[in-house]
Amino acid sequence: MLMNTEFKNTHSDYSEIISHCLSLFLLKTKDYGTAWRILRPLSIVEQIYIKLQRIKTIQENQTQKISDSVAEEFIGVLNYSVIGLMQLELQNTIAEDLPLKEVEEKYRSQIAKAESLMTLKNHDYGEAWRSLSETSFVDLMLMKIYRMKQIIANNEKTLVSEGLEANYLDLINYATFVQILFYKK
Repeated sequence: MLMNTEFKNTHSDYSEIISHCLSLFLLKTKDYGTAWRILRPLSIVEQIYIKLQRIKTIQENQTQKISDSVAEEFIGVLNYSVIGLMQLELQNTIAEDLPLKEVEEKYRSQIAKAESLMTLKNHDYGEAWRSLSETSFVDLMLMKIYRMKQIIANNEKTLVSEGLEANYLDLINYATFVQILFYKK
């Protein structure tokens, strides 16, 4: 019975986190437009890497000098992962500005994929993510980034492994889980 309650809370917590991330994404889109359209796959992956490396450095040093919070960095990981998925879907890096309504629809579509995957994995893994530490999440996400860099170096071809899309979806879910466990107020 406890697992069912946790799973129910997971969906409402997930929606709350995503709602906040989407709101911030749309505000930034109003400020900057869709300048991210120019980013190539490696650039997106490296933006995520920078955010995760900053988190890891703060974890290891147990101090920070820039006021941007670690929670904000996880939001950035999530939102850049959504950008990565949208760019995969759009299949080019023309810096055309997309209408805000279209951006929101594409964002929601990618999040729906991530949430569906989360639901399936939570069923099979029994929400094992709830027992992970924040440092483990960061290490897992960095491992995904190194995998993605290798996939890109291989012209986005894999022999037996999941591609970029699956890794972006996992990054979205991991970043959401961290926020649920450590930063939800």
